Amino acid sequence: MSEIIIAIDGYSACGKSTLAKQVAEHFGYLFIDSGAMYRAVTLFALQNGCVIDGKVNEKALVECLSDVHLEFKKEAGIPRIHLNGLDVEDEIRKGQVPNFVSQVSAIKEVREKLVNEQRAMATLGGVVMDGRDIGTVVFPNAALKIFVTASLEIRIERRFQELKAKGIVVEKSEIAKNLNERDYIDTTRIESPLRQAPDAIILDNTQLTKEEQLNWVVTHVKSLLNKNLS
Repeated sequence: MSEIIIAIDGYSACGKSTLAKQVAEHFGYLFIDSGAMYRAVTLFALQNGCVIDGKVNEKALVECLSDVHLEFKKEAGIPRIHLNGLDVEDEIRKGQVPNFVSQVSAIKEVREKLVNEQRAMATLGGVVMDGRDIGTVVFPNAALKIFVTASLEIRIERRFQELKAKGIVVEKSEIAKNLNERDYIDTTRIESPLRQAPDAIILDNTQLTKEEQLNWVVTHVKSLLNKNLS
């Protein structure tokens, strides 16, 4: 069976990463969490004095980007992001990282660095990658592009439950504020804004279970692969 690149884009807390992991596991593909990469750079910025008075110092971060080294290493079969040799998969999901990741993601030099690394990871195909510009910028020629969306209420609840499961207590009002801010920054930024690719298929998973959305994607992938074989 031929291997393809599957690009999954969408808003924060829509379950993109969960879906991408499921699809990758189902087909034996490599899962690349682009969001984790941007979060790791954000963590680096916070740890190295590149965030001052609630704002990312773009010049300072760009000057030390060469000191940022990212890689995914599998643990129990699950890829985890490493920043300069340290596993930061859990650390990037909490603290101040979520509050600044959209600012960091909007920096041209950061996006250029990570896009190049993402493309290098997918040179042989057989990849599922999720993010906000995967189908429009990173892999505009991906065989299958999916744009995931869900109601804001559902997204808030999903993020609340995700954080609660990790022992992180956050008010839903704070989550709503963070998601609204990220949506605004992601969709209005100059560099690679979040938008649906013209040939992407929309997946509204507001009312879908994880199993139902996986089956939905698997059906589309199999249909595409069958066409490639015919």
